[in-house]
Amino acid sequence: MRSVPPSFLNEIKSRLRASDVIGRHVSLKKAGREWRGLSPFNKERTPSFYVNDEKAAFFDFSSGNHGDIFKFLMLTQNRTFPEAVEELAAMAGMEVPKATPEEHKRASEAEILIKVLGDAATFFADQLRGPDGDQARAYLRRREVSHESLEAFSLGYAPNSWEALRRFFLGRGITEEMLIRAGLLIKRDDGSTYDRFRDRLMFPIRDPRGRVIAFGGRALQKDAQAKYLNSPETEVFHKGRVLYNFGRARAALKNNQGLLVAEGYMDALALDAAGFAAVAPLGTALTEQQLSLLWRVEQAPILCFDGDRAGRAAAERALDRALPLLSAKQALRFVFLPEGQDPDDVLRKNGPQAMSAIINARADAEETMWQLAVNRHGIRSAEQTAALETELRERVAKVQDPTMRDALSRAFKDRLYRLRGEIFTQSRSQYRTRRERGAPVARPSEALRKQLGQGGVGGPNSAAREAQLVVGLIHHPKLFHLLENEVMNLKIEDSELAQLLTRVIDILVGRPDLDSEGLRAHLLSNSVADSVYQRWSEDPLVRIPRFVRRDADTEAAKTGWLDTYLIDRRHKVLSAEISEAGAEAHLDSGREQIWLKSVRQSLESSTDEETPGTDGL
Repeated sequence: MRSVPPSFLNEIKSRLRASDVIGRHVSLKKAGREWRGLSPFNKERTPSFYVNDEKAAFFDFSSGNHGDIFKFLMLTQNRTFPEAVEELAAMAGMEVPKATPEEHKRASEAEILIKVLGDAATFFADQLRGPDGDQARAYLRRREVSHESLEAFSLGYAPNSWEALRRFFLGRGITEEMLIRAGLLIKRDDGSTYDRFRDRLMFPIRDPRGRVIAFGGRALQKDAQAKYLNSPETEVFHKGRVLYNFGRARAALKNNQGLLVAEGYMDALALDAAGFAAVAPLGTALTEQQLSLLWRVEQAPILCFDGDRAGRAAAERALDRALPLLSAKQALRFVFLPEGQDPDDVLRKNGPQAMSAIINARADAEETMWQLAVNRHGIRSAEQTAALETELRERVAKVQDPTMRDALSRAFKDRLYRLRGEIFTQSRSQYRTRRERGAPVARPSEALRKQLGQGGVGGPNSAAREAQLVVGLIHHPKLFHLLENEVMNLKIEDSELAQLLTRVIDILVGRPDLDSEGLRAHLLSNSVADSVYQRWSEDPLVRIPRFVRRDADTEAAKTGWLDTYLIDRRHKVLSAEISEAGAEAHLDSGREQIWLKSVRQSLESSTDEETPGTDGL
């Protein structure tokens, strides 16, 4: 392999997080804004090896070694530099460019484009300060943009002229062809050219290294054809891979409330001036490459949207793009501003404290998915909750990380279960109000009275389900410490199984290190407990679920046990509610039908599932 262009190496580092690459070889744990682990170079007991995703580098204090991901592979995996580049390029989904004369020519021309764009930024900045920039400066004053922000962001002005920029460069020996390739000129059909940006406030767009690679221009006239105009795609600018203000935001991350993603240039600029680290996509929905860029420096960036319908639609698009990529290390948070306001409005009217309060109330992806779906479908009827459940199931299925997918699935199951309980509670409350006021109430239907007479919905498999939970715990004692709250809140109605569970908990509290064989050996000392265990562990209904089996791995056992626990709790609460309704013997007929549908849905969603531990809501 010959010389690799620096731009290619930087692109690899922009796509890969140092902690992900190094985490394949060193066990890392989060430590503030860095990752920490034991040195791969020396034997040690106290971690002195650090990885910083913001700097895309590692630091080993025990040996003094430090560097980027290429150097890490060279030092720890005995890779040559070309081998390290090949390996990391493959991880990033890139192909190492051939070092042909054409490649060298393109790299050289790219450097020229960068130089031209930097000079254009200087030209626009000078125009903003000159007499032609009066209107642009007046606009900035109305938006309360400080001189410090103007200088920090290198804001400029494109004169209201068809050839001002063209004349500036042609006097410096730069060809029209190069200016067209830089996105600064447009070629007419007759071969003549004209300036792309005219009478616009100019926002230089920089790459992560701080180099100007494109521009965004805001029209100053209300009747302009386009309010914002961006540079076209060029050899050095791909808008789906760049975030406005990324370099400054990355540097400011250590002293703020997280990385904010706003919707526009002015929002990012206003947030930056108020002390927040903020970036903005370039007029489009977030792309996978932009999400990867965010996650490279922040585990849970905060997406900031207006509180109107357009803001919710933008949040939906961001969620759809991010769902397949979500994991414990790649999360998102969401903030919705008061309707009709953007971040600049909030800051100018109420100050940074108000913005901080909004940010502190941020929601995670689970809460945002739930609220967006509830707003769309409603929760007033069984039909609406069925549509809600369908949408949530479809969204969760898009998540590729199995741990995150299972966690979201369980969370939404629990939310839907509580929602159905709230619908029934509301029905009973309305019935009681009608009865207290002396209003006529309908008798319950014959079907409901028959169901109430049968004593609830627990069914003949209730004891078997309880046995699955207790026997599963005995076969996988680690579950007690992984799901301690759930185990301690487990309600067992079968008296013998309840005594067995109490015995198991007593043993595990005193001997947390016991495996299944050791736990069963302790049970042998109590003939009653051992007899109950033996009888239920041989029951065909108890042995069916995968999670109960001794050969199930810990993650499968945990998922299956928790799903069965939620199903069991759901059945018992519904049974108790039906019994209470039976004692009252009256229900409003319309609400009765809604409630019965929700009960049937809840029971069907429980009993129609595959063996606990599978995916889905």
